Amino acid sequence: MSQTKLIDLALQGGGSHGALTWGVLDRILEDERIEIDGISGTSAGAMNAVVLADGLEHSGREGARAALRQFWGSVSDAARYSPIQRSPWDWITGNYSLDYSPSYLLFQNLTQLIAPVQLNPLGINPLRSLVERSVDFERVNRTRKVKIFVTATNVRTGQSHIFRQPDVSIDTVMASACLPFMYDAVEIDGEAYWDGGYSGNPALYPLVDDQGCRDLVVVQINPVTRQQLPGTAREILNRLNEVTFNSSLIKELRAIHLLEQLIKAEGMELERYRAMRLHLIHAEEEAEKLSASSKINAEWRFLKHLHDKGYACADQWLNTHFDAIGQRSTFDLNELFQDAFRPLDESHAPEAPDDGEPD
Repeated sequence: MSQTKLIDLALQGGGSHGALTWGVLDRILEDERIEIDGISGTSAGAMNAVVLADGLEHSGREGARAALRQFWGSVSDAARYSPIQRSPWDWITGNYSLDYSPSYLLFQNLTQLIAPVQLNPLGINPLRSLVERSVDFERVNRTRKVKIFVTATNVRTGQSHIFRQPDVSIDTVMASACLPFMYDAVEIDGEAYWDGGYSGNPALYPLVDDQGCRDLVVVQINPVTRQQLPGTAREILNRLNEVTFNSSLIKELRAIHLLEQLIKAEGMELERYRAMRLHLIHAEEEAEKLSASSKINAEWRFLKHLHDKGYACADQWLNTHFDAIGQRSTFDLNELFQDAFRPLDESHAPEAPDDGEPD
């Protein structure tokens, strides 16, 4: 039997689109050739992470797979009673977007005008109760099978804060998923926190600093590029949110890219400065089709559709790149940043100043 390969996972947030990540995790857990060493997650990524850790500690791989399916099933069951549903036309046409849902449009407008403490003075959050029922945080904190890192944004400083075992709790997970227009900030130890996506979606540096594993797999569910430019005010706002929630990830990848270049240029051989082997699983084609409003659509048919897409993407990645794990990166940062680091064309280079002296 071949030796088990060790990977770290970085899981993005994205509401219901986190079901794509569920599919990816389902496929990875199915493969006994791979062992997950650590997970850094934000928002829905953090929820996937703690559910997986709880299930893994309780019943192993199959327990983790069952726990994830049960969690997303519970999310779907809870959404049946939500006043925010697809419009009849969207039901007929099979469109999972909520862009034409009257209840969604009303809710979105209210959140732009009224602060959460006024709109929801009792602080009712059904998702908090659901996560609390689904996860035994004592098991998450005592497990040695996987390391968990949860990212939230400190409202006062604007910096990311990483919660890790033994301090992972229902509060830290809900802080990581706290959208400021929908919920009041989550207070932990005297500090207020918002969604981690603003400062680390997800944070990579806890995994980069960890010397136990050098293969980092980023599971991305938010599209980096869109071929079609936004035309309406809603499309502009949605695209701006995508750029904002991807910016922290792009910055950390850029830092890793520069570190790799420095390592190669200086010939560093110390263990601490070894370059990370980076990998990416991204249902890019599927993610680009999805509207931002569908992030709060939790119908089971939609969640299962996303799961199946994520599972297929992970399956294709494993079939193509399994041999590379532990050997080399399969995510080309040079290609990602080719526009940012494009050399200045000689035809556009500034002319040397004329000092009046003959050549």
